[in-house]
Amino acid sequence: MLIKHLPRDSAVNRDLYGEAAEWSVTDHLLAAAVDQLAAANWMFATVNTAEDGEGPEPPVPVPRPGDPVEEERDVPVGDTRSPTRDDSTPTPVQLARFFG
Repeated sequence: MLIKHLPRDSAVNRDLYGEAAEWSVTDHLLAAAVDQLAAANWMFATVNTAEDGEGPEPPVPVPRPGDPVEEERDVPVGDTRSPTRDDSTPTPVQLARFFG
């Protein structure tokens, strides 16, 4: 019963759950908000750049506990897509059409 109520940063929780024990729901929500803002800024910059030039690189998501290290992922560096999804990054024309 006492182990159930140990603090999140206790040695037992870190041993059982690793780095994930240190992340609260608030930390996960904050990381999601940062990722969404970075994606929105990237989309805005991509839509407003010249079509013949290359736009900015897509943002890299905030690393989360349990995520594979960048070298171990199957997607290129800077790619915000999930390794399990196979859809492509939207083009500037698609973004402009979406934001109308």
